[in-house]
Amino acid sequence: MTTAPLSLEHLIRPSSLKEGKAPVLFMFHGYGSNEEDLFSFAPELPETLCIISVRAPYPLEPFGYAWYAINFDAEQGKWSDDEQAKISRNKIATFIDEACATYNLDSKNISLLGFSQGTILSYSVALSFPEKIKNVIALSGYINKNILVDGYADKRHENLQIYASHGQVDQVIPPEWAQKAPAFLTKLGISHTYEEFPVGHGVSPQNFRSFKQWLINRI
Repeated sequence: MTTAPLSLEHLIRPSSLKEGKAPVLFMFHGYGSNEEDLFSFAPELPETLCIISVRAPYPLEPFGYAWYAINFDAEQGKWSDDEQAKISRNKIATFIDEACATYNLDSKNISLLGFSQGTILSYSVALSFPEKIKNVIALSGYINKNILVDGYADKRHENLQIYASHGQVDQVIPPEWAQKAPAFLTKLGISHTYEEFPVGHGVSPQNFRSFKQWLINRI
């Protein structure tokens, strides 16, 4: 069940730690999904982590939620509402602060895990506010430079670490889009790992084991 009244609906699995502030992993689902989707990973992840899976703010018909609209029309084809994405970026940044204060979490040990549209937002938050985030697990997504804050490149990113992965036969987000991330992250001085797996738009068991070990080594 959700524990409101924070600004975004969410599910939470508390840390097993009995004292001190726990490290936290925030999860951000893909377009048309909800907070229960990635939360299914929680039982397999370290018990010391507090895990918070967040519901995107924009409801879709007939079900599911989105971080921003994806529109389809004859003139522009498929295009994303970047202004709505920026609003979600700021909502997430505010929610992270709220959750850390409310649940007594370690604000110096914050990790983000996103899938698809949730990855695009995770990149946006971490690259825009690198002082907030320690680790990012970016699954099946890409970096949209249009939704980063002005002046992001002048910020200090050296403490940020990123694991990115993509399906080699992803028909939703082309692998070529994800493959641009390593050069972009290198330019910002960000330590990163990039892997591809022989799957479509999803997370294979091998992919899960890989990012799980990456995270264990860094929390």
